[in-house]
Amino acid sequence: MVVVSNDGFNETPTWRSIIVIPVTTSARQGRRGPTVVPLSAADASLPQDSVAICHQITTLDRSKMKARIGVLPREAMKRVEDGIAAACDLRS
Repeated sequence: MVVVSNDGFNETPTWRSIIVIPVTTSARQGRRGPTVVPLSAADASLPQDSVAICHQITTLDRSKMKARIGVLPREAMKRVEDGIAAACDLRS
C-alpha cells in the first residue's frame, strides 16, 4: 500500500485511520488505465514491479499496518497523485 493521508494525521497516536492506495503485482490490474500507476521495484523498495490501484483508495485502521517498506520517490508519488485525481475527477 501507498499511504496518502496527511503526515499530521499519520503521526497522531489517537488518529486511528490512515488513507491508503492498494498495491498489487497483478498484470491484469496494470492494464486498467490512468488510475493504475506502475511502481518500479527498484524505485519503490518493493520485492517486484507493482502497480498502485488509485481508483481503490480506502482507509485502514493503523493497527493493520506492519512495517514501512520504503518511501516513494517524488516522481512516483506525483504519478500516484495524478492517478487519484483521475479516479476522483479532481482536475475538471
